[in-house]
Amino acid sequence: MEYKKLKVLLIEDDTIEVMKLKRAIAKLEMPHDLIEAKNGEEALEILKDNSSLPDIILLDLNMPRINGLEFLKILKSDELLRFLPTIILTTSSNRKDMLECYKEGVAGYILKPLKYDDYVEKISTTLNYWSTNELIKG
Repeated sequence: MEYKKLKVLLIEDDTIEVMKLKRAIAKLEMPHDLIEAKNGEEALEILKDNSSLPDIILLDLNMPRINGLEFLKILKSDELLRFLPTIILTTSSNRKDMLECYKEGVAGYILKPLKYDDYVEKISTTLNYWSTNELIKG
């Protein structure tokens, strides 16, 4: 099957988690471009440049300044950005967090597994799914 190359915006403040995702993408030999933002504010700066919008956003919930949920609310209130598929990638299995995220319109909620191989499998499934989807281009 032919997979599209995705431009993925990762919003994650933990350097180890960023490295883990990069390692997983490299291990899977996926051609996707990864754009990194350390927090919601940095991500909003990146998203202001409408000429280079990502195809999907991977968003951590627990971040300083603007947390994931606050970022999501800002994103979903924007006329253009609200259509970007946003997938939560978190350690929080808190049902309240999950419900809030779905209420705001997330495209998915993925729990980071403890085992690295399980993590790689979840990343593979997620990115393969979104690279077969028809995505709205800004």
